[in-house]
Amino acid sequence: MTYREPARTTIRRIRIRRIRVAGLLVVIAAIAAALGYRLLASSSSTAASPIDVARRGAVGEPLPSTVWPAYGQAALVKTGQSQIQASPNQHAAAIASVAKVMTAYLVLRHHPLPRGHDGPTITLTDADVADTEHRRGQHESVVSIAVGEQLTERQALQALLLPSANNIAAVLARWDAGSADRFVARMNAAARSLGMTHTRYTDPSGFDDATVSTAADQVRLVDRAMRLPVFASIVATPSATLPVAGTVHNTNTLLGRDGFVGVKTGSTAAAGGCFAFRAIRRIDGKRTAITGVVLGQPGHDQIAAGLAAADAMVDRLTGHSRRRVPAMPHLRQPTLAP
Repeated sequence: MTYREPARTTIRRIRIRRIRVAGLLVVIAAIAAALGYRLLASSSSTAASPIDVARRGAVGEPLPSTVWPAYGQAALVKTGQSQIQASPNQHAAAIASVAKVMTAYLVLRHHPLPRGHDGPTITLTDADVADTEHRRGQHESVVSIAVGEQLTERQALQALLLPSANNIAAVLARWDAGSADRFVARMNAAARSLGMTHTRYTDPSGFDDATVSTAADQVRLVDRAMRLPVFASIVATPSATLPVAGTVHNTNTLLGRDGFVGVKTGSTAAAGGCFAFRAIRRIDGKRTAITGVVLGQPGHDQIAAGLAAADAMVDRLTGHSRRRVPAMPHLRQPTLAP
């Protein structure tokens, strides 16, 4: 009897400990399951609704609906904000030559240009000239080139971003990745890494209507690209001189007016007028950078429509009202995807 009682006590203690451990494990499992369900529900709703993604990205009170363009979609982020405010009609849509922002971003990430340097040279080939003539026949936006012509990396980026040359987008894609297909794969990988969940690139120029995105997704990219000093300096350049094409002009005719310092226009029949931009304005007395994107703007002159929509949106956001700045007449030409 003296030996059985301690043995029974020990057994009871062991059973109690096991029960407690089992209970603790049940509680932990329940908590983990609840957290997992919430994460799954959150990720499912994000994938299902691009509108919710954009709205959840807003900081503080949403902007008044009157800020946004009456047509298409738009998004913006201001200095000091880490997230994006977007119009309520976000959906994947053709983005035309706004796609070239990703092309330039990747080229500069893979081949950084030190300040004051022009980078390596790219020698143009018979295949490049044949591709250019083919694109010209399709009424794409191109710059003239010649066999054996040498463009520095900076000049190629100027041709890409100022007159919006689709043929140079193809040249840069092959130079960077070896082929357009491999470069497009890199574009999509970069989009995923930047959280651009509603973006799909199918070509480096944006001429293909299957290259789609949302305004909110593109704001994420434009904000990143503008952190690259060379990119920011090129898109702020009114014109540049190329070896064969001569002087080329920036399609962004708002540049230098109303605080606009870049970034990229775009237009096709499917995309409408598109404009990725940065403008510097004063809000509540503070110098504020506004990075934004407008897509799907209607009008006979689609480039002008995209520019006007962005200018008016920034005016409404900052409480200013001014006369719209029209596109320059010599840029009103029937070229696609500028």
